[in-house]
Amino acid sequence: MDTIVLKFGGSSVADNEKLKKVAEKIINLYEKDNNIVVILSAQGKTTDRLIKEAEELSNSVSDREMDMLLSTGEQISIAKLSILLNSLGYQAISLTGWQAGIYTNNTNKNALIENINTSRIQKELEERKIVIIAGFQGINENMDITTFGRGGSDTTAVAVASALKAKNCYIFSDVDGVYTTDPNKISEAKKLSALSYDEMLEISSEGAKVLHNRSIEIGEKYKIPIITKSTFNNKPGTVISDIIEENTIKSVVKKDCSRISIIGNGIIRNITAIKNVLDIIEKDKLDMLEFDVSESKISIVFKNIINDEVLREIHKIIVNEES
Repeated sequence: MDTIVLKFGGSSVADNEKLKKVAEKIINLYEKDNNIVVILSAQGKTTDRLIKEAEELSNSVSDREMDMLLSTGEQISIAKLSILLNSLGYQAISLTGWQAGIYTNNTNKNALIENINTSRIQKELEERKIVIIAGFQGINENMDITTFGRGGSDTTAVAVASALKAKNCYIFSDVDGVYTTDPNKISEAKKLSALSYDEMLEISSEGAKVLHNRSIEIGEKYKIPIITKSTFNNKPGTVISDIIEENTIKSVVKKDCSRISIIGNGIIRNITAIKNVLDIIEKDKLDMLEFDVSESKISIVFKNIINDEVLREIHKIIVNEES
């Protein structure tokens, strides 16, 4: 029987109606004779609200107490989902990070996972329970709760998948995969069917809010395929794995208003792509401060703020040329 790890982000569990959609996806996979482990984020904007409320109480909240507070958001999510699944006739159990055996270093607010003792998770799976784990949190040697930073539930999911030697790790959100650029800004953005770990790391490092960097690093180290999909439809997602397709442009990302990066394995040997980008810069009379080319990324820093029209122009010529 295969073990599958499913992670659902805050927008996927924002209210009870959305939790019901999450439950449907879980039940569908469970009934195909899979062991199911679910990782959840806090509901909606819960983390932001908790930070604001803490800062209203004090100008100097200790990192330890902030971690103690923020960890409660995920605990609410897991308890609600477990209540729902049990009410539907499916045995489920919710576990905090420490109950799931997730041990970290002593760094608060940005902790690193050092070890996962899977014995409790395995015991519950052997009883055919759906195991629901709070993302974003673990426990250190002092028995204090630690958290992993923004997006840390992704890291929980891939780390747990690695520890369990899971078949796949699905990351569900309100988007149905990774796109060639931000689809909210550029309507011509195209969904990618596959990316290598290195390409996904480059995309994430450029500010694309798709996956937590450390989750990709863990996936690459332990060769766990990561599949990003939408909670709200059944469209194919994007598979992140160690399969490398060279000389194909995968993504155009704008960061910090004055930096654009074009990402794809083997891009350093794609002379046409480099020439096309330089032609646009010359045509639009854009002032460059830096133009760097590495094995998998062209990175350009401009003197002035770059608007979305330039992003659209580069995306059009680069991505369409590759299609």
